[in-house]
Amino acid sequence: MTYPSNGYPPPVPLRPQQQGQPPAWPTTPAGHPSWAQPLRQPAPSGPEPRQATEAVGRLRQHLRDTLGTELPLRVDAQQNRTGAPVTREGRRELAQAILEDAVAAHSENELMDNRALVGRDIEQRVITEVINELFGMAGLQPLLDDPAVETINANRFDRVFVQYNDGRRARVAPIAGSNEELTDLVRLLAARASSQERRFDYGSPAVNLQLPGGERLFAVMGLTAGGVTSLSIRRHGYLTVTLPELRARGTIDPGLEQFLRALVRARKNILITGGTGAGKTTLLRALASEMDSMERIVTIEDAFELGLELDPDVHADVTAFQAREANVEGEGAISQAELVRWGLRMSPDRVIVGEIRGPEVIPMCNAMSQGNDGSMATLHASSSRIAFTRLASYAAQGVERLPLDATNLLVASAVHFVVHLARGTDRTTRVVSSIREVVGADGPQVVSNEVYRPGADRRARPVAGALRTDTLDDLVDAGFDPGLLEQPEGWWPR
Repeated sequence: MTYPSNGYPPPVPLRPQQQGQPPAWPTTPAGHPSWAQPLRQPAPSGPEPRQATEAVGRLRQHLRDTLGTELPLRVDAQQNRTGAPVTREGRRELAQAILEDAVAAHSENELMDNRALVGRDIEQRVITEVINELFGMAGLQPLLDDPAVETINANRFDRVFVQYNDGRRARVAPIAGSNEELTDLVRLLAARASSQERRFDYGSPAVNLQLPGGERLFAVMGLTAGGVTSLSIRRHGYLTVTLPELRARGTIDPGLEQFLRALVRARKNILITGGTGAGKTTLLRALASEMDSMERIVTIEDAFELGLELDPDVHADVTAFQAREANVEGEGAISQAELVRWGLRMSPDRVIVGEIRGPEVIPMCNAMSQGNDGSMATLHASSSRIAFTRLASYAAQGVERLPLDATNLLVASAVHFVVHLARGTDRTTRVVSSIREVVGADGPQVVSNEVYRPGADRRARPVAGALRTDTLDDLVDAGFDPGLLEQPEGWWPR
């Protein structure tokens, strides 16, 4: 065998090269060998899953560190240059520019260390996540930005499920990179809570708060399987709503609209019941919209949710209270029961308790029966009848320790009507399904008449003759047409 003049045998091609065929080594579309491609281009198959996760983690940490160092310097420099404070939007724009530069620098460092690079789409996603950590809700932000999302449930950072407002359910992408990141996010949101900082640690492993957009968040750490952090977020899509709007959505029919309006104007005390997500708070807002705009209203909530004070054109005179948790020393807690007592000293025309959860039922009933007619509250209950049992069980938790007979007498003198909400047979529409008029107490039970009863589709239909005559007279004086009760099937669209 004859060798070239350099003394080495010729290279053996990977496959025989045929006439008119490309060379044996892989090439680029331009004809250059693959090793001549720009180093920035990732391999077609991408890094291995573990390497990809590590690469994203390194990028995220680099961006966080860079932003934490650079943003204050850029803000100070701009303020010194312009003589004006930098707005929140201005800070966001500065952060975006810093992160774009940081991504480029990080990529160069990764190449020098011969590490795998992530794609541009992943870079942009991580930039958005870091921006949202500082200015928004981190991994929760895309879900909160979707108006169709009604409920977010995260069993852990990467097992996240949503329910849409049309009833659909779906599993979605992780909302954090680890359990520690999710815990830090909840802790940050608790610290940002608008009215008071709420702890989230092993000494106080549960937190209930309102997000800036009005959503309610509940999170718990260390008590679920695996000791992970879990959370649930409920969104109220209708912060301002009226009875006509509820009629248009199919929650009530024209007869119920007039009946409920008359209850408010006749200053009847109303308890709204239903299961989780049945629309109790939404109906409460709609009923409140029927009150005179100059009436003085005091609201008491475990976490701000009603928001009546946010619309002074509809409710000009509102004092909104929120219960307070104990501090690190276990002191300073203010319960809803205490707030109801305090609220009565503020000369309210009506008192509204966002949700009865415990012993506040006694001061609430006292408020309803001592001159604050037209007051309202909501309560978790599976039916309008069960509501009375729930009230009695909550009353037993109070410091008053009223016996059952006394509790029922108090409830019967305080609550005039119970309005129950349920999901329709389509499981998506929320409907008023039952209304009870409280007529008295008989020892161990509260006596009531069901004046609207659920039909086969769970929508409420009027019951002929069930409403007491003196009550009907009150409603007629408030503008109600009694003829609306004479349609056995109600006035639902057919």
